[in-house]
Amino acid sequence: MGLYTVNSKIDLSIVIPLYNEEESVRELYYKIQQVLEKLNSTYEICFIDDGSTDGSLGQLKELKNKHPQIKIISFRKNYGKSAALSEGFDLAEGEIIITMDADLQDDPEEIPNLLGKIEAGYDMISGWKKKRQDPISKTLPSKFFNWTTSMLTGIKIHDFNCGLKAYRKDVVKEIPVYGELHRYLPVLAHWLGYRVGEVVVKHHARRYGKTKYGLRRFFDGFFDLLTVLFLTRYRQKPMHLFGLLGLVTFFLGTIILGYLTVLWFIGTGIGNRPLLFLGILLVIVGMQSFSIGLIGEMITNTKDELRIYSVKEKLL
Repeated sequence: MGLYTVNSKIDLSIVIPLYNEEESVRELYYKIQQVLEKLNSTYEICFIDDGSTDGSLGQLKELKNKHPQIKIISFRKNYGKSAALSEGFDLAEGEIIITMDADLQDDPEEIPNLLGKIEAGYDMISGWKKKRQDPISKTLPSKFFNWTTSMLTGIKIHDFNCGLKAYRKDVVKEIPVYGELHRYLPVLAHWLGYRVGEVVVKHHARRYGKTKYGLRRFFDGFFDLLTVLFLTRYRQKPMHLFGLLGLVTFFLGTIILGYLTVLWFIGTGIGNRPLLFLGILLVIVGMQSFSIGLIGEMITNTKDELRIYSVKEKLL
């Protein structure tokens, strides 16, 4: 039987961010409870109400009055999924943390499968909605997003944005989650040296309400991808990026200006040539890029916290 006792070690934490899901939150809780009661583990269920304006918080409070294993955090307004997950990760005490969405599209019956993969030696497991029950307006952009992310990051998983994931405690306590970086938690975990895997999970059609995500999230996701690529590859060596860009642009500008200088010496007018302005622009951009790289190096090397590696264990 699943167990919950105050002040005891907690084996499993379920972290659920939600926003305006009053129709589904009660049913979701009982589905999760049925699954967890079959496990011989202590557990807690952490709901993070992301500023809901419907009756979601009231439903959660009623559930908590009957079930002490429920924990609730409620935001004053909607801050987004990353903020909700960050608070949930801080709150969670379990050795393994499971995340899922609150709209009943993620199936709690998949929790044992996620745990099985963790027990097989993985540090993080991401669900793969192989047969996704969503309209094509969501599935096609999602496939392109996942393909692009996998190609640029080198992580061979199919569904970065699936809400159903499992983590060892060390992973969520070490990775900062802000902005919209929740989509890239597998990338950040992989960068720190954690073993990241994937498991196919069932996905259900939405039964209540409507999706809270629009087209804007794909634009946000693109910019966040650039942020993650920069953080994982150049966070401690910004000069390697900006210096290379500066070198290329400065070199091209110098070649152009050298060519125009030769023309000027042989008597050809160059004052009205667009190529002259292009050459000057490239030289200026190259120098600015070098300057940004140097400033980045100075900031990096004067920070109080320079550790960018993850320690697995210490034997002292």
